[in-house]
Amino acid sequence: MEQHLAQDINEKDRWQFLCDNADAVEKIGYTHRFTPEELAQKKESLAEVSIQINDIELEKKEVMDNFKERLKPLNEEKSELLDHIKKGSEFRDDEECAKILYHDERMAGFYNRLGELVYSRPIMPQEMQKTMFSINRKTGTES
Repeated sequence: MEQHLAQDINEKDRWQFLCDNADAVEKIGYTHRFTPEELAQKKESLAEVSIQINDIELEKKEVMDNFKERLKPLNEEKSELLDHIKKGSEFRDDEECAKILYHDERMAGFYNRLGELVYSRPIMPQEMQKTMFSINRKTGTES
């Protein structure tokens, strides 16, 4: 069996010659070896596709960075809200509270604007001296 047939016939007419002299023409799969020109064309196509892929990847990165920047504050807020829901409370910093000293109990209570006790602690030594207000404090039930 020969490796090449009808090499002396020009490429345009070679297929017709082979079909005319064949026992049958069938469709089959096989591995085609590239010519140097075909291989060079494949390499050129690879370079073009690689450049396009690189351009798209850069564009994708820019868009993803934009999305990340837009999502960042929302994710931070979401995290904070989830934490508040989980704990059922939140820490408030630098909110003015009224400090009321209870000398009988030796305790200091801190009340927010709604009148809710938000913090209590033992009275400190420098707070032990009673003020005129604390001496005359009434419960509202006395006449």
